[in-house]
Amino acid sequence: MKEEIKFDELSKHLFWDIDKNSLNSQKNKKQIIQRVLEYGFVCDWKIIKDYYGVKDIAETATKIRSLDKKSAAFISTISGIRKEEFLCYTMRQLIPNHWDF
Repeated sequence: MKEEIKFDELSKHLFWDIDKNSLNSQKNKKQIIQRVLEYGFVCDWKIIKDYYGVKDIAETATKIRSLDKKSAAFISTISGIRKEEFLCYTMRQLIPNHWDF
């Protein structure tokens, strides 16, 4: 069994709103992967890549509805999974709403 991710090694801004002691590498996998893909640095990417592996990260990312376009394009490119297989690609709005100021 792999050793748990050391959340203190990840950038502090990724989990500013969560108690890091309550995070679990398996139970919170989708949330961890999404935050690192969208807001993490290269050092954060290396940590989750070493723990989960690119294949597992890509399979999890395909199930995230709100993953941003750049993150989806990145993981699609390095994993070889077509972007059409990502929920964030297939579930996005055709005509996005304007911001209500």
